[in-house]
Amino acid sequence: MTEVPPTNEADGDGLIVTGEVTVGFPARPGGYGAAAYGNTQPKMEQATWLVLHPDGNATAYAGKVEYGQGIRWGLAVEVADELRLPLDRVEVVLGDTDRVPWDMGTFGSQSTARVGLQLRKAAATAREKLLELATDHLALPASDLECREGRVLAAGDAGRGVDYAELVAGRRIEVELADEVALTPPSDFTVIGTDSRRVDAIMRVTGEATFSQDVRVPEMLFAQILRPPSYGATVQSIDWSVAEQMPGVVQIVEDGELRAILAESDEQGELAARVVQARWQEDLAQPGRWDMPSLLKSSAQEPFVTQEQGDLDEGFAAADGILEATYYIPYITNAPMEPRAAVAQWEGNHLTIWAGTQRPFGLRQELASHFAVDEEQVRVIAPEIGGGFGSKSMYPVALEAATLARAAGRPVRVAYSRDEETIWSTFRPAALIEIKSGFTSDGRIVAWDFRAIHSGERAMIGRRGSMTPYETPNAFVEVSRSDSPLRSGSYRSLGGAVNHFAREVHIDEIAEATGIDPVELRLRNLTEPRFRRVLEVAADRLGWSGGEPPTRGGQGIAIALDVGSYSATAVQLDVQGSEVKVERVAASLDCGLTVNPDGARNQMEGGVVMGMGTALYEAVDFEAGRLLNPGFARYRVPRSTDIPTIDVDLVGDPETPSTGAGEPGIVPIAAAISNAVFDLTGERHRELPIQRHLR
Repeated sequence: MTEVPPTNEADGDGLIVTGEVTVGFPARPGGYGAAAYGNTQPKMEQATWLVLHPDGNATAYAGKVEYGQGIRWGLAVEVADELRLPLDRVEVVLGDTDRVPWDMGTFGSQSTARVGLQLRKAAATAREKLLELATDHLALPASDLECREGRVLAAGDAGRGVDYAELVAGRRIEVELADEVALTPPSDFTVIGTDSRRVDAIMRVTGEATFSQDVRVPEMLFAQILRPPSYGATVQSIDWSVAEQMPGVVQIVEDGELRAILAESDEQGELAARVVQARWQEDLAQPGRWDMPSLLKSSAQEPFVTQEQGDLDEGFAAADGILEATYYIPYITNAPMEPRAAVAQWEGNHLTIWAGTQRPFGLRQELASHFAVDEEQVRVIAPEIGGGFGSKSMYPVALEAATLARAAGRPVRVAYSRDEETIWSTFRPAALIEIKSGFTSDGRIVAWDFRAIHSGERAMIGRRGSMTPYETPNAFVEVSRSDSPLRSGSYRSLGGAVNHFAREVHIDEIAEATGIDPVELRLRNLTEPRFRRVLEVAADRLGWSGGEPPTRGGQGIAIALDVGSYSATAVQLDVQGSEVKVERVAASLDCGLTVNPDGARNQMEGGVVMGMGTALYEAVDFEAGRLLNPGFARYRVPRSTDIPTIDVDLVGDPETPSTGAGEPGIVPIAAAISNAVFDLTGERHRELPIQRHLR
């Protein structure tokens, strides 16, 4: 059974560092997160960020959640280095609204850049306080002391020192986080920037980790929810008479559109659900996947200019060559390995929810508003999360569980099946992108006209990654949104990977038209040193052969800028019939200071593999409001046999502030694969997934 964690860790003895929670705001308060979710106002001003306990161990607190990206590991590394503690003596508590500082949510690769920096400051503040406390014990000024391995030592005399535990035992010391505290310089790092063992590795590989699907509490009921057979279907009649007589069925609940069987076990609920007699009115006139390119074009609205410079007419007039091309990218599903689940428990007017959400505080706000209770009466606990990629920002199963638990007077669990996770989740928007470019015979881009249409109501999704990084005097970039028969939502890099696919394939088309090697053409149009470095490193690592495309060598390359990080990906592949075999990938990443190199490489590798799926196999099939491939039997994602050799080079400057590593890996890979397929076969692919269109 799952126990409710305590909430009073900071009430006892120890050294306690508190500070403001405004670090939980997104980098741009008016950006995508605020527009999409709205929970931009914290209900707390101060919170505990760090506690050094009387035993000399430390606990750090962050409003982020762990959904496989290794953020618990990375934050522990930062605290351990600044506090001069061994890594195994640092615990990180995440995603529990009663225990951690307010945070808007875990998205946009912000955790290390923002919260990690805050925890470094908290640990450095604690370290400075420990030096001050040790002056009496050691009869030395703080300037003659240093912290090392959980002790304060006399500089140059390791035999003269005092343990952290001795300094704080029997005392309660509260200090304010110092925003201007001196952080450890890169030259003195001992943990940051080095490889270490993942702090939660053992619990994950042994099955000890608890995910939302694993949560069980006493007296819990299992819900089977009656869901429509298609989008927009309305119920005409329901006969529960047989189901409610089935063994283990405790209650039938109908609350507006929410209709559910509550049973003593999952199996009993599933058996009862099979005998429910329901008649539905379906809307069969809804658009299908074949209608999407024309629907995107015909319903484009809310055009937004993300980049404008120079004069396009003048640029095209000065061009030696002009290219026009259209690129289409279908809907895909996020496909997290763990389908969503939530357990709700009411105690009077106090609600506790276990939910694998990326936004615990946002969910708390939504539940409190729905049930008309104070936010302090709602506690959201995010267990370990088996992947999210944006789809678990919105978490409707939590509201369903809470509604049913209130009706039943007992805790209730709602858990998606694999099909439900796909059908009732959100999808990466479909997109249609038209590009017209003008260039000189020596490969200089002199005009760039980029018009993108992304499906869905959240217009800002499509704007990410739309601006061209190439130096051109005349550029115009416009992004619109369109009607969407499926529910569009967040996906790893939002629209970044989609926009980069179209742009980087088009850049290769310019290379083909001018007869210039694709790497050389990019270098001729790039002045940013960080871009040039990642491009050259990836090409060198792959062993780029170069030449006029197509060389028939099966190599492709692409660059990307996402969440402030620069990346490049080069691939070597083979094509056998209708199957593309990616043999090798060389990826480079500049995310500034790399706090956790092994973690950054893991993220790049995961992004590459995920992006291989979007490039080669993945597309959502739908017709007349029905999803036709909701399970992994018909929706193909990369399998272990598809994984190539992946080399990752981390080339960031440790003096440059950290930026994101969670999303850049997925951004350039689809374009690199498409370019490599062209290089091998001479066939250009402007529509994904590629394997559907191989001849």
